[in-house]
Amino acid sequence: MKQLTLFSLLILLSTTMQAQSLSTAVAADIDKLFAEHFKPDRNGATVMITQKGKTLYHKAFGMANLELNVPMRTEHVFRIGSITKQFTAAAILKLAEEGKLNIQDDLTKFIPDYPTQGKKITIEHLLTHTSGIQSYTDMPEWTPATHRKDFTPEEMINYFKDKPMNFEPGTAFNYNNSGYFLLGYIIEKASGKTYGAYITDTFFKPLGMKNSYYGDTEPLIKNRASGYSQGDVEGTLVNAPFLSMTQPYAAGSLLSTVEDLNIWSQALHGGKVLKPASYQAMITPYKLPGGAPNNYAYGLTIKNLLGSTCIEHSGGIHGFLSDMLYLPKEQLCVAILTNCDCEPPSSLTGRVAALATGKPYQPEKTTVDTKQLEQYIGVYESDTKEQRVIRLENGQLTSQRSGGSKYNLFAYGPDQFFFENSFARVRFEKDKSGKVVRANMTDREYDLMIWTKTDKPLPAARTEITLTEAQLKPFEGEYELAPGFNIKVTREGTQLFCQATGQSRFEVFPSAPTRFFLKVVEADIEFYPDANGVVNKMVLFQNGREMPGIRR
Repeated sequence: MKQLTLFSLLILLSTTMQAQSLSTAVAADIDKLFAEHFKPDRNGATVMITQKGKTLYHKAFGMANLELNVPMRTEHVFRIGSITKQFTAAAILKLAEEGKLNIQDDLTKFIPDYPTQGKKITIEHLLTHTSGIQSYTDMPEWTPATHRKDFTPEEMINYFKDKPMNFEPGTAFNYNNSGYFLLGYIIEKASGKTYGAYITDTFFKPLGMKNSYYGDTEPLIKNRASGYSQGDVEGTLVNAPFLSMTQPYAAGSLLSTVEDLNIWSQALHGGKVLKPASYQAMITPYKLPGGAPNNYAYGLTIKNLLGSTCIEHSGGIHGFLSDMLYLPKEQLCVAILTNCDCEPPSSLTGRVAALATGKPYQPEKTTVDTKQLEQYIGVYESDTKEQRVIRLENGQLTSQRSGGSKYNLFAYGPDQFFFENSFARVRFEKDKSGKVVRANMTDREYDLMIWTKTDKPLPAARTEITLTEAQLKPFEGEYELAPGFNIKVTREGTQLFCQATGQSRFEVFPSAPTRFFLKVVEADIEFYPDANGVVNKMVLFQNGREMPGIRR
């Protein structure tokens, strides 16, 4: 018992030691932030902050294995999901540097029999999610039963290749795991190695990433953390459902630690992975026709953090969620890995980076007279004709973008507002007469978005009907829309509620016997009963997309 106690103490010390580069107050704030989200007896997380190659913070929280009562340690290995995509993109650029491919090459150069449906699909289209190819993770037939099957790369490509195209290649953005799966196959064709071997030999071994792997389930991997999902009962956890790692492949198959990811970040952004021109291409967002907003480059998103450029990507896969960002100006990297697909850590990385760099996450609120707030009411439009509606409801200014959630706006200066628990800021601009003409907005996604005030009337409120408890009861349950993303439907009397993974619970209101709408966001949900009245399918309608969900 004494030996076990001493061993446990050594583990505790190893997980809490950190360089004294952060002030005690900042380190305490970060500790508190993670302690609030990751309890000692629940799923856990590891986090690492480095700046200019120096470790500022490196800690673990919660449990790595709940069944065996194993505390999380900083060296635990996680599935990193779509953070994999930047490794895939870098591999493609590396092969381009070697003359083994060109990003403007047609897909059919490497897969001659791929049915492009008369379209020109390039490697760049695959890199930027602009190919128009159907993403296999959006296909209704990609069910939990399918998740368990092993596929060869050729078999998986055959699984989705004959599906109709979503749009003309290069004309729109739609996050696409099929595209990155195809990139993995191209890497194999161009290099003569398997995808996993190429990534290991080209990146992991040369860079000293000793705890990063291709995500096979059979090999014994030291310090591999167990993955969890939310249970059917509120507040409970279950072992994450099985997913054959032959399916995420080059779109999300890799395993790593926060330490190795920081090594990777320093190497990639420090010029040790790619030539300058290749690196610049990797971090330059793809330009969509007509100037439509887009912040996705090659395996990375280019965002904004209170005026600083932020290069970032998150990941989500059965049992695990992750996020990693890099601030080029500050040379700061934050990596967070979690072992439950229940709370996206992307909400934490920005806050941690802000704390580490001394940026204020939330300004102090100032009071503005209700009469003064009326001048901001109206319908605003972007250059692409997307609308944002500013309303005044019971003395509170609100903002809602087309297809988006409704948020409260709080003043912090003359004509300046912020969103609570958000990095987004709004500055209203006036003409010479003092009339509000524009709303200039910055957030984590873009440096500046300009919304011009129009004379259009405010949209009318949606009409709701009344349904009985008996009519609502068949809709209760949990529906899976994507790996790690479910919508849980609950009922309280004649009120129906929906809660998406990692999000708050919201009431939905019936507009028809099987169709409901949200008031906090422009979205509809429709349920599809079978001939016996049993509901096993729902569809979420949002931002022009239809996302089917299968009852678990």
